[in-house]
Amino acid sequence: MLLTIQDLQKYFGAELCLTGINFTLDAQDRAGVIGENGAGKTTLIKMITGELEPDGGEIVLARGATVGYLEQNSVLDPTRTVYGEMENAFRPVLDAMEEMKRVERQMERSPDDAALLERHAALSAAIDAADGYHMDTQIKKILNGMAFPAKDYAKSVAVLSGGEHTRLCLAKLLLQRPDLLILDEPTNHLDFETMEWLEGYLKGYSGAILVVSHDRYFLDAVCTRIFEIEENRLTAYKGNYSAYLPQKEAAVALQQKQHDADVEKAAKLEDYVARNLVRASTTKMAQSRRKQLEKMEITEAPRVAHTDLKFRFTFDVTPYNEILTAKNISVTLGGKKLIDSLDLQVKRGERLVIAGPNGAGKSTLLRVLDGRLRPQAGTVRLGTGAKPSVFEQQQLRRGGTVISAIWDKYPKFTELEVRSHLARLSFRGEDVFKPCAALSGGELARLRFAEILLEKPNILFLDEPTNHLDIYTRESLGAALAQYEGTLLIVTHDRYLMNSLACPILHLEDGRAVRYESYDAMLHRGAAQPPQKPPVLEKAAQTGKAAYGKEQRRRKAEVRARLKALEDEMETLALRVLELEDAVNDPEVLRDHMRLRDVCDELDDTRFHQDEVLAEWEKLAEEQETYEQGDEP
Repeated sequence: MLLTIQDLQKYFGAELCLTGINFTLDAQDRAGVIGENGAGKTTLIKMITGELEPDGGEIVLARGATVGYLEQNSVLDPTRTVYGEMENAFRPVLDAMEEMKRVERQMERSPDDAALLERHAALSAAIDAADGYHMDTQIKKILNGMAFPAKDYAKSVAVLSGGEHTRLCLAKLLLQRPDLLILDEPTNHLDFETMEWLEGYLKGYSGAILVVSHDRYFLDAVCTRIFEIEENRLTAYKGNYSAYLPQKEAAVALQQKQHDADVEKAAKLEDYVARNLVRASTTKMAQSRRKQLEKMEITEAPRVAHTDLKFRFTFDVTPYNEILTAKNISVTLGGKKLIDSLDLQVKRGERLVIAGPNGAGKSTLLRVLDGRLRPQAGTVRLGTGAKPSVFEQQQLRRGGTVISAIWDKYPKFTELEVRSHLARLSFRGEDVFKPCAALSGGELARLRFAEILLEKPNILFLDEPTNHLDIYTRESLGAALAQYEGTLLIVTHDRYLMNSLACPILHLEDGRAVRYESYDAMLHRGAAQPPQKPPVLEKAAQTGKAAYGKEQRRRKAEVRARLKALEDEMETLALRVLELEDAVNDPEVLRDHMRLRDVCDELDDTRFHQDEVLAEWEKLAEEQETYEQGDEP
């Protein structure tokens, strides 16, 4: 066992956070931890890493096992460059290399010194074990996978954006290759290509993985076990997130069935006692049933649901059909052209997702479209009757309490009306009196949506609305957006939300905007189109000993010429397959995951085309043989 957790318990003051936590992790295990915001997921991780002390139970890590932890606010050295920070992950190896040089100089003076020879062998073994001689290759491979091009290697850590900082922390951690890799929301600042690379890397990771994530696609791609924290306890399920869902549903149904049976049994016992206790002939039996009832433990009813947010976005003003028009807009920031001569028209009730890699300008474009930022060129116009609401990626801290945030804007509401409205966004009881400054990212997001519901917008501009929400709240929000009849423009990396909205996607990259009609179409952008099948050549009619006419001679010449062309094509394809197979093993290609993927895709397509050409050649060769066996004049 790599990690064993037994009867773990944690309190914060008098409030119970976790109790009765039991599970084990073996090497190669991939476990995803899910639960509502505030359920105790991060608390569990911090106890495993030693940052928090448990109040009960024990945590046993295998002797000599190493643990790597990516937390949501990891720290890097601002004085280093991107490459220097990655190189520092090899500090023990670099120190060993320096010492080995000193030992080698000493060995030149004392070649027979046994102690020096032994020390040199130990240092060499340590370097080999860490694959230190291929350090540069490892660093560049992971930096490339985490979307750091070579031009960024010399970039100072101090000037990295929040997303770049998170990606570099993750890259450094992957380079260290701990026996137990613990990740807390690793996909929050990753674009699609980087997420796909990370998923592929983690599938082949040699150690165990424990990951807190609200990204169901990531959980499906990486995890083989799901740990759900609910009501202070942890329940383990086999399989990925999609496998967890029916298991959870079955467990809830079984618990409800047991609860109903217990309640029914208790009711029957109570009824029997009530009817028979006063009758002399049945008093003893009634007393026996009453004792049985007193000892009986009724199974708790399962929770009806998680914090499902039962709400709908509505609007009270119907705008003109052409609700947003952008003409020839261009935006340049920091000398980089993010948007170049973009024309865009969005009509009433339409939905549009804005997607693309980090730094492509998605949030900037949204700010231009909602009017918060002026483009360097072009115009943006909202149609008559447009009533917008904006959700920003980072919600600003504000003063006051949760209840005052709504009541100050809508003073005519009664306290009951305000509290009932906030309850729809899961602010209940004393939660409504929380200071806004103390709210978590997820709570701030829910409060902003509580405001948007009352604003009744007919056009929504949303920038990464699911980033800080738990997996259940994400699904509630997705359902509400799917039912929204107004106009929706949304920037998101949430693949599940993007797919479930089933709407066109505007993909930004290198200043260009390309529209795709669906999520699947965007996923397969740039993929090689399957080769067109050559036209099927009809087999010449065979008429026994019929005269060999002009049509038959023409067909025979066609078959002969086509066979020659196919043989030439097969030779070309065979050479191309050999080139691509060599490219797959080329170190330069292996360091570039995008190039490697393209090479592999082309290799698959070329082999597929080879099979098609061979099938046609065999068919025509059979037809040619038939002609040669026939009677010719």
